[in-house]
Amino acid sequence: MTAETAGAAGAAGAHGDGDEDGRRRLGGGSGGGTAGGAADHWAPGTRILWRYRANGTGLPHICRPVTVVRDTPDLLAAWVAPGTVCVKPEIADGTPVHHEPLATRYTKPRRTVLSRWFGTGVLKLARPDEPWSVWLFWERDWRFKNWYVNLEEPRRRWAGGIDSEDHFLDIAVYPDRSWEWRDEDEFAAARHAGLVDDQLAARVHEAGRSVVELIGSWASPFRDGWEDWRPDPNWPVPLLPQNWDGSPPPGGPGPALFGAYADGRTLDTPGGAVPDEVVPDEVVPDGAVPGAGAAETGGPETVGAGANGGPARHRRGERRHS
Repeated sequence: MTAETAGAAGAAGAHGDGDEDGRRRLGGGSGGGTAGGAADHWAPGTRILWRYRANGTGLPHICRPVTVVRDTPDLLAAWVAPGTVCVKPEIADGTPVHHEPLATRYTKPRRTVLSRWFGTGVLKLARPDEPWSVWLFWERDWRFKNWYVNLEEPRRRWAGGIDSEDHFLDIAVYPDRSWEWRDEDEFAAARHAGLVDDQLAARVHEAGRSVVELIGSWASPFRDGWEDWRPDPNWPVPLLPQNWDGSPPPGGPGPALFGAYADGRTLDTPGGAVPDEVVPDEVVPDGAVPGAGAAETGGPETVGAGANGGPARHRRGERRHS
């Protein structure tokens, strides 16, 4: 493989401030960031927040505690571990976003809820100033499944993590170098709801075409061997800070944390612990979640074809522009 593994065993306790269990604090460690400003580079094993702002509001509504795998001037790689307690939106009446009809999915009021990341975890790759991030998914036996390109606003760094905004349209890429557009219906619905104007739509389409060009030439990150990467088994599951939506962004964890320890112990959350059996979204055959945007649901929502077969894949060298 050409991608480096996530630091040496035990590196999570080697840098930065630790609590009584030796866990590194969010954004801590050398390169953890400057107080109140943008972060410098985080050391492998540092735990940060990967957040998405709600479209049209500027306020975070998706938050995933992640562990830094690599952070250089050219690339941020971060791991979402199975069992991580995250924040995601749902319709205010409790309906999961992907169950709400498209006609009202982006017009009804929403609220945020806690959700435990289920499945095998996901590796996220993001390069500075690119309007997309690339996510890698595996089967439970670590057979590689696919890349998922989440089109999004270029990420803004702060002391405790990064912020972005989802652009609805995505691209799935497979090991045989075929690819397909995803969530075109959600992109159209968001446009109809006024969340994507003509200028933004043009930028999203341009970004998508750029990604398709990368696929056609099998450029980085698809050629970089990240599918052979594995997480450091000594990394604990990151915890969700109580002030996950802090504005200005928090520089570290608040007085209470939500989440699960690596040994399975849980911390109380508002309303009680987050039970695994009620958190995962409905998963259809082949691991796909119908109509679920990559940045909106918790778990392996971004793999496989659509519930009804999905759009046709495109072979290497083919082009399809939306």
